[in-house]
Amino acid sequence: MRKFNFTDGEVLLIDKPYKWTSFDVISKIRSHIRGRLGLRKLKVGHAGTLDPLATGLVVICTGRFTKRINEFQDEIKEYTGTICLGATTPSFDLEKEIDQTYDISHLNEKMILDTAKQFIGDMDQMPPQFSAKKINGKRAYEFARQNKEIELQTRKIIISEFEITGTSLPEIDFRIVCTKGTYIRAIARDFGEALNCGGHLTVLRRTRNGQMKVEEAQTMDEIIDEISTWAASEQINQVIEE
Repeated sequence: MRKFNFTDGEVLLIDKPYKWTSFDVISKIRSHIRGRLGLRKLKVGHAGTLDPLATGLVVICTGRFTKRINEFQDEIKEYTGTICLGATTPSFDLEKEIDQTYDISHLNEKMILDTAKQFIGDMDQMPPQFSAKKINGKRAYEFARQNKEIELQTRKIIISEFEITGTSLPEIDFRIVCTKGTYIRAIARDFGEALNCGGHLTVLRRTRNGQMKVEEAQTMDEIIDEISTWAASEQINQVIEE
């Protein structure tokens, strides 16, 4: 059985469920640890936000290990997912409904593969209006949901790998390796624009953060059960020692 020391610091690898926010994950784990161990205060943070409609690896740090969050955030990320070509949404994913459709009869596999190659390297990316990026102390999506126009600034990103893993139009599957702060939804937007047909993200999964892989991660049920089992054993040991 794994032994925990949440105050000194733990790094937990979580496979985030669909439609959970990264904060939902933190809140659930923090409240469970506090409840099981009777801790009034415990620092818990994550090393990189993952959209609610995405699944996959979220790195959670507790206690003194929260000081390592920036270290983990700076590491490269790997994602897999699906882009639907021929249609756009205001959020560049499934959060919003399709607002425009386009003809895709001109597309072929060679065009798609060649376009993917164009995305490899350094680029200036414009973040989505529906994003967690802060503008004057508020999240960009707060303005977007109020139909307020805001001026976002591009940011430098690097895509080191962009592989098309499957083509079944209008959908294409991909794997991408990129630097922190890359919006994969924005990649879907730009990819569709490059093919003159529009596009939006329908599936996204974070598979790697640095050397940490989603295969090593636990589901929320698994980590909660493990913490509960360990906490119960600790209480039994304390009774025996007394």
